[in-house]
Amino acid sequence: MRTLFRWIKRGLFLLVLATGGLIWLVFFSARPALTMNPAVLAGDGSTLNYCELPVLDNSGKRAIDIPKGNTPGCGYTRFPMPILSECTESLPEGAADIRGLWQGVSGKVGHVERVEQCGERVVVTSSGIIHDMGPNATGGLTSNDTEGGVYFTLGETQYCPRTSAGVKWQEEVLSFRVLGWGPVVVRRYLDGDHLVWEYADGSTTRMKRLCTLPDGHKYPAPRGPQIKLF
Repeated sequence: MRTLFRWIKRGLFLLVLATGGLIWLVFFSARPALTMNPAVLAGDGSTLNYCELPVLDNSGKRAIDIPKGNTPGCGYTRFPMPILSECTESLPEGAADIRGLWQGVSGKVGHVERVEQCGERVVVTSSGIIHDMGPNATGGLTSNDTEGGVYFTLGETQYCPRTSAGVKWQEEVLSFRVLGWGPVVVRRYLDGDHLVWEYADGSTTRMKRLCTLPDGHKYPAPRGPQIKLF
């Protein structure tokens, strides 16, 4: 019996240690430095026509020539400029062209996101976050960003949950995997004129193409409930 209690204590200790380490990693570990062109955040992406897309004819920069983008702090404050505007690398075999600006018409109705593609690289910008995945000049292949939901405030500093995902095309379906190798949490694919977004919460959102950013989306909505610790 003593041996059983000893193993239970060890198990509980390891569980608490692992939970604490995960909380530290998700909320308190150092964020990567912003290496993308400062003009991305300084510019106003709400003024562009997203029906006028770059021609992917391999005449300009490749995906790997352009610095990696990631969310500034807990979210951008104004809809940013595109990250891959100078990239003209053609898409890989098996990839669908889902570039452009999209808005949900079923499921998460009203959701707006911008999708950029160049070579094997994909950037999704929406709701204060910038998910940049694939070959780049300054970072790894997976995204290194924040996510919506609860965030903590310690004094004047905000701590929001971090996320990391990688993407892979399979028969023109783009799958997002946790850390690049974990379970699939998001799928995006074309169905007629719609972009379909399947999310980890079980929802399926169909989105229509837009040319300009709708009113009310230039500045992102609040990220979620705030817990002020002190």
